[in-house]
Amino acid sequence: MSFVPLTGPATFRAADPPRDSVVTFTGPARTVDLPVRAALPVLTRAHADPSVHPSVGLLAGTALLAVRLVAAGGFAPASEGDAWSAVLGADDHDRLTMLARARAHEEMDADEAYRTARAALDAIVDTLPRTPPSAGRGALPRARPGVGRPQPPERPAPVERTEFTERLRARIASVRRQVADPGTLAQLVTVSLRVEADEEELLAGSVRLVLQVHDQRDPARFCEAGALWRREESAGGFGERARTHAAIALRDAAGAWPVLDRFGDLAVPDEITLDGDEIASLLEDGVAALRERDVDVLWPRSLGRDLTTRAVVEHRPRSDGKREDLLYTGLFGTESLFGFSWQVALGGEALTHEEMDELASAASPVIKLRGSWTVVDPAVARRARKRLVRGLKPAEAVAAALTGVVEVDDAPAEVIVGASLLKARERLLAAATREPVPTPAALQATLRDYQRHGLTWLAELTGLGLGACLADDMGLGKTVTLIALHLHRLEQERPPEAPAPGPTLVVCPASLLGNWEAEIRRFAPGTPVRRFHGQARSLDPVAGTDPGFVLTTYGTLRSDLAGQTKALAGVRWGLVVADEAQHVKNPASSTARSLRRLDTAARVALTGTPVENDLTELWAILDWATPGLLGSRNAFRRAWAAPIESGADPAKARQFADLIGPFLLRRRKSDPGIAPELPPKTETDHLLDLTREQVVLYEAYVRDCMERIERADEDSRRGLVLAMLTGLKQICNHPAHFLKQTSGRIAGRSEKVDLLDELLPTLVAEGSSVLVFTQYVAMARILAQHLEVTGVPHQLLHGGTSVAERERMVAAFQAGPEADGPPVFLLSLKAGGTGLNLTRADHVVHLDRWWNPAVEEQATDRAYRIGQTRPVQVHRFVTRGTIEERVAELLQRKRALADAVLARGEGALTELGDAELRELVALRRDGRP
Repeated sequence: MSFVPLTGPATFRAADPPRDSVVTFTGPARTVDLPVRAALPVLTRAHADPSVHPSVGLLAGTALLAVRLVAAGGFAPASEGDAWSAVLGADDHDRLTMLARARAHEEMDADEAYRTARAALDAIVDTLPRTPPSAGRGALPRARPGVGRPQPPERPAPVERTEFTERLRARIASVRRQVADPGTLAQLVTVSLRVEADEEELLAGSVRLVLQVHDQRDPARFCEAGALWRREESAGGFGERARTHAAIALRDAAGAWPVLDRFGDLAVPDEITLDGDEIASLLEDGVAALRERDVDVLWPRSLGRDLTTRAVVEHRPRSDGKREDLLYTGLFGTESLFGFSWQVALGGEALTHEEMDELASAASPVIKLRGSWTVVDPAVARRARKRLVRGLKPAEAVAAALTGVVEVDDAPAEVIVGASLLKARERLLAAATREPVPTPAALQATLRDYQRHGLTWLAELTGLGLGACLADDMGLGKTVTLIALHLHRLEQERPPEAPAPGPTLVVCPASLLGNWEAEIRRFAPGTPVRRFHGQARSLDPVAGTDPGFVLTTYGTLRSDLAGQTKALAGVRWGLVVADEAQHVKNPASSTARSLRRLDTAARVALTGTPVENDLTELWAILDWATPGLLGSRNAFRRAWAAPIESGADPAKARQFADLIGPFLLRRRKSDPGIAPELPPKTETDHLLDLTREQVVLYEAYVRDCMERIERADEDSRRGLVLAMLTGLKQICNHPAHFLKQTSGRIAGRSEKVDLLDELLPTLVAEGSSVLVFTQYVAMARILAQHLEVTGVPHQLLHGGTSVAERERMVAAFQAGPEADGPPVFLLSLKAGGTGLNLTRADHVVHLDRWWNPAVEEQATDRAYRIGQTRPVQVHRFVTRGTIEERVAELLQRKRALADAVLARGEGALTELGDAELRELVALRRDGRP
């Protein structure tokens, strides 16, 4: 049959009667139609060939199952017509279902594959007996409970043997020899093992295993193997065939747990005796291995197996005997100790220390506890011998208290929380809802209700020695809340022996130094504040009876810790604040490593976007604030991030929210009662067209880039894709941007610039102020040059602007005409998108689209924040039919997920195939590429 093509698809065409069905094999050069009888040898040969088409594999697997059914007598007359029909047991149905799932393919789903396999099964079963059943033949070929051995179907008169008949008989004989195959005859009965022991045996530390035989289809019908082998009446109708099959099942079970080989040495395999070591082996390995072979081990109720172990997590007192006050030293401070030990319980009641000692010293797995015999799992005995497993870091103890489980040998174990830890857990869960603490007397501000709750929450966590992440929306007053926290810690009453709080270190982007200093002087006048930044910087003195604030930048922190003095690392800080904490989202960066080296009693992260791209960024922030809370990065990816991001386990997201909830406080301006006085915000997408010049540039650039990308190797392809995406967005902005032209005509070459020329003069004339954001400094310079020519007052801020100049520009813009502040503020997205208070603006223009909606929202929040009194209008410029429009569609879907898991921006697009990438970037006209 070498002429039959097997690498192409095979089609089963059913007929009536089923034995007349046909299988069509389709190949590149020929198509072959074979009746079922002729197709059988082809299919049986193809079963072991991995190169065949999935549809051929489906029919080949079905043919093998049909042969097994016929060999076992698994067929009966069909309900209609003169045909044989397959009689399927539960296992047969399962095998057919798994076969259909395994062989489903693009043109045939699992349901259709099952229907095809079921029809082919009946056709093959109708073919193999060679003669159809006559009317009235209805005896079932398989045994029923309580019924003797079935009669085979009526055989036809002898006919001439063909080559296929000989091959079929050989195949059936082969199947009968596969006695260890659980898919054939061995499954007509199953076996189980019953544990028995009398008092004398238990005293000697031994038990007996009694072999039992069950009807495979009715497990409640069973007998002891001894009765079956001795042909006793108590065998319950099981005969010679059942004994053969029981022997097969027993040999299969011995393959899982070799101790059962001892049954083979017995003339009547009724029972064997197990000593202590063999009982331990059964408990540790045998039960699980036998369960995989569908062999149950049945234990008597009198021999209890209800010993359980639980992990106990408790605070360990100081070895020097000093008093610990949770409010002042922090239960979870760096010097706190927690113990993790095993507790063994019998029937849910913990064992005493004496009983634990007895359990640990027992020589046999069978011991007497509290007047009853108990089987002790070896793992339980080991835990009883090793009471104290290890110490726990404070954050690990917190995680165990909140989740109720702790990881032991990469497996979760139930946790019992000790009294002191239970009290701390209750305080953690109630921190954000408890009665607010009084506003500090030195604070010259009236805190809003949500700010007072934020202060209370921060005071509670830092008082316990834990870190926190305040993730309120931009503009909700995170700065004044942190100033209030500093003052609260200073004014808090403490016992004489409690240490005085150290100074507060604020690490922030350079653009925020002035804002922090101004806010501290405004809301906490008299509180010492100094900058540790620039060339002349010093920390002397930073502490004293009234410690204040030290302000520094992430860059200064890195350079200081990399230098000789390491001044910042030499101070014991009372509090370290990481503002715009997304700067530490990469834990391997020098910034994140530098932050971790600071010596502090508590850490607070401030960010409006705790997750910009994926959950690992949130892990990095929380792992800095409360080290160890979420475990290692790899453990976090495995236990939390991967299941949540895949959406495979919805309950996992809720569990994760419960775990991080006490440490992350997130409020939005749109939440009820948060900022009811804020005016409305309107967002408008302005859909624009490319000019003729831009169309030519766009199409030529796509064509050139795609040719290079399709020829590129894997190492260089990613860089080429990113370069193409950047170039296309520059073309959408303006031809001069893409062509790097620094002079020449600007107007009339881009509808984005033309629209700005319409908007800005009108808005300025109406007394409005405008923020214009672009992600490219070069484009901002082009706009600045153009506005200079058109006479629109403006100023430009980008990453190269000095700190002093940045602060002057912000102050001038906020002051308005009185300080010669221009009404138009051009900003690069990275330099001006965070940390600035620009509430004079009531219009925000996004000239080009970023890949993350959270970044755009942060930029908009420079104007739409507490202090804004006028409605804010947001303008987004989008060029139709281009990559920008596809990005806009993507952002619309992602915006609802900004607080959850976001895609990886343009980096993810580098993994698209060439065809998908071409579809993404191709210029569309009238909605079509």
